[in-house]
Amino acid sequence: MKTRLPLFALLVLSIAPILPSAGMAADRFALVIGNAKYPDAEAPLKEPINDARDMADELKRDGFTVDVGENLTGDGMRKAFERLYGHIKPGSVALIFFSGYGAQSNRQSYMIPVDAQIWTESDIRRDGISLETVLNEINSRGAGVKIALIDASRRNPFERRFRSFSAGLAPVIAPNGTLVMYSAALSSVMSDNGGDHSLFVQELLKEIRVPDLMADETLNRTRVGVTRASRGEQVPWISSSLAEDFSFIPGARPMAGLQPQITEPQPQPQPQPQPRIDIPPPPPPPPKVETPPVMPPPDKPAQSQQNNDGQQPPVQPSLKDDPTIKTLTARIADNPDDAGALYRRGQVYASKGAYNLAIKDFDDTIRLNPKDVEAYNNRCWTRTVIGDLQSALRDCNEALRLRPNFVDALDSRGLVNLKSGQAKNAIADFDAALKINPRLTSSLYGRGLAKQRNGAISEGEVDIANAKAMDPNIAKEFASYGVR
Repeated sequence: MKTRLPLFALLVLSIAPILPSAGMAADRFALVIGNAKYPDAEAPLKEPINDARDMADELKRDGFTVDVGENLTGDGMRKAFERLYGHIKPGSVALIFFSGYGAQSNRQSYMIPVDAQIWTESDIRRDGISLETVLNEINSRGAGVKIALIDASRRNPFERRFRSFSAGLAPVIAPNGTLVMYSAALSSVMSDNGGDHSLFVQELLKEIRVPDLMADETLNRTRVGVTRASRGEQVPWISSSLAEDFSFIPGARPMAGLQPQITEPQPQPQPQPQPRIDIPPPPPPPPKVETPPVMPPPDKPAQSQQNNDGQQPPVQPSLKDDPTIKTLTARIADNPDDAGALYRRGQVYASKGAYNLAIKDFDDTIRLNPKDVEAYNNRCWTRTVIGDLQSALRDCNEALRLRPNFVDALDSRGLVNLKSGQAKNAIADFDAALKINPRLTSSLYGRGLAKQRNGAISEGEVDIANAKAMDPNIAKEFASYGVR
């Protein structure tokens, strides 16, 4: 799990109005947002800004009045949506394009601002912008056609902070007259392709420029293009309740006798697992603490050790300069009994591979609050990573004693048992976790490995294939724990 707190991010906002083309049936308004600079991520995303600018240029050519936002904070996003709401008149066309990080909570999808501080799932609802809420507000203002194009099915740096997290985006319950498209299937994530533009936007722009296509067909053709170009690894999701013809290009008319290229009903199902497709391996995913994170590569071990006197050792330069650590350390200096700051600093240390520093902070957190189940669970996981399996097992057992059926601790204890060679115990723990959250990818993958080690090869292959379909990076994640 990745655990750095976001910094205040730069807000760049420009408004580029254009008058609608003559003869258009309704005013067209679009809000285009590209969020790339998330302080919690290892580096800025390469695609969102370029994609947002290209989408804005295309929509201007198509007669939309376009408001473009780049690297928007929560306040910036809310103000941008308020501007959009203010433009809408009865019968208007309203379009939203968002590229950045997205997350789901309570079966709703949220667009994430660059300054969101997400430590628990409830923080998604606090700091994120609900897609359903936005669409309902647009509908209440009288918009006749509502379109949302969401390129946010990326594995984000927040998801591993709580193991009950469901990856990707959720189905949207939208009002009539709405067309929604996600860049990938429901509850699935894709790694960035490393280029300057996303495959989704490349295909979308290509199809928008095809004359005489209605919007439904434009998006269906986009789905086919993305699916083919990714060899089935990325299948966008579409939901449509449009009750009238609409084309991105003004003046287009449905072509009589045109055979649709897509015949499948909407919404589209998730793609079937394709674990044996030969594609270049994606970069290692971000690490996690409250669920087994992706840690730094083996050639970059933690350099920090605890001094013999039990005091916190000097922090290596890369950690000393980390703004989150500096902020938390200052809080702890002002109040050494600030358990919340100690706990979060422990998360940051663990995410950076400074495991002994993390354990020291979790020790102090538990000293201040002996019933802190999250600290026990995080210390269990951290000790598992460094191979202190007996101590890790005690921590997980204590977390489960304090909170029976705690899914995070069941998942962590499953990893302890897997690394300890206790395959049957690992299967039992992962089974229990999956009963609580059937989409817990780490438990599904771990159970697959445990089944194979217990002799159930084919059953294990099914679990592993399903886990990889939900998270293509899961095998690399477990390899970083020394589990293959």
